[in-house]
This record gives sequence, structure tokens and C-alpha cells, in this order.
Amino acid sequence: MQNEKDKVDFLIQFGSNFGKIRKMKNLSFRALSQKCDLDYADLNKIEKGKRNITLTTIAELARGLNVHPKELFDFDFTP
Repeated sequence: MQNEKDKVDFLIQFGSNFGKIRKMKNLSFRALSQKCDLDYADLNKIEKGKRNITLTTIAELARGLNVHPKELFDFDFTP
């Protein structure tokens, strides 16, 4: 990625896609946090693009949402 703005944009787009999937599954932050090993407040920050997460967190999100991890990255992004 070229600059800090690109990084922030990526986090925001990832979070937006994560939120779209979470809402499609009709899960609140609290309900999702019970399905995976993540705090509901952290889930909120991820969805807002305010948290840069690790691969293990991505795996937890996918497990909680019952989706393949690649679905969390199914959005358009041009670095």
C-alpha cells in the first residue's frame, strides 16, 4: 500500500464488508462475540475500521460468522 490513507481505506472497507456479513447473518456484536473468542467492543471497532487485526482474529471472525475467511475480503480495493 502506498500511504497511510490507503491503509485506513482498506481497514474501513474491510470493516464495512464484515458489517454487511454480520447484519446478513442477523447477529448483534454481543451474539457474535459469544460465537467467537472476541470482545463485542472489539468487533465494533473492527467494523468501524478502527482496529488493525491479525490473521488469527480473521479466523475467529470467520468462525463466528460461519463463513470462509476469504469472504471477509470480498470487496473492491485498489491499492
